[in-house]
Amino acid sequence: MDVLAQVSGNVTAIAYGLAAIGPGVGVGIIFGQGVQAIARQPEAYGLIRQNMLLGFVLTEALALLGLVAPFIFQFVK
Repeated sequence: MDVLAQVSGNVTAIAYGLAAIGPGVGVGIIFGQGVQAIARQPEAYGLIRQNMLLGFVLTEALALLGLVAPFIFQFVK
């Protein structure tokens, strides 16, 4: 029981660390594929860039939810 009490203070930090992995991978994929698409079709730069930024914003929203969720669930019992 004593070990659990010591770990419970760091659960939010661990949870955010795990929650940041998914959006980090997502952002890497979004920009990697966007650069490839622009290299293949430079004339579609505006549309590709717009969709790339939209995907980035939605992915970062998930990261922010991952940041806030552990603090919200900390008070729910």
